[in-house]
Amino acid sequence: PLINPGQIELPSVGKTANPPVAPLEVSVDRDGKLMLRDRDRGGAERKVSRDELIAAIRDKQKRNPDQAVVIAADKDVRYEAGLEVMDMLQQNRVQKVGLPARPRN
Repeated sequence: PLINPGQIELPSVGKTANPPVAPLEVSVDRDGKLMLRDRDRGGAERKVSRDELIAAIRDKQKRNPDQAVVIAADKDVRYEAGLEVMDMLQQNRVQKVGLPARPRN
């Protein structure tokens, strides 16, 4: 049997107005010092105080409420040090805070 070819109407996909935003990266080193990396501003790490960190993240999240923050720590840093930073950010109403994860191989 022959099939009569017809025209198929495919659904259209809209474009998103905002491309995904790279997360802000907060690093905790062995000495407990905080470093902030903003890939939208060149990606260079800079040393920040706790107050500077909160101010920088709040400023970014005011401009983009979907701005995520990732907290990473040196492998020799106590686990609690990373959690303290996460807790500090959450107490200051910083949204979308998480920890990085490695994909399984």
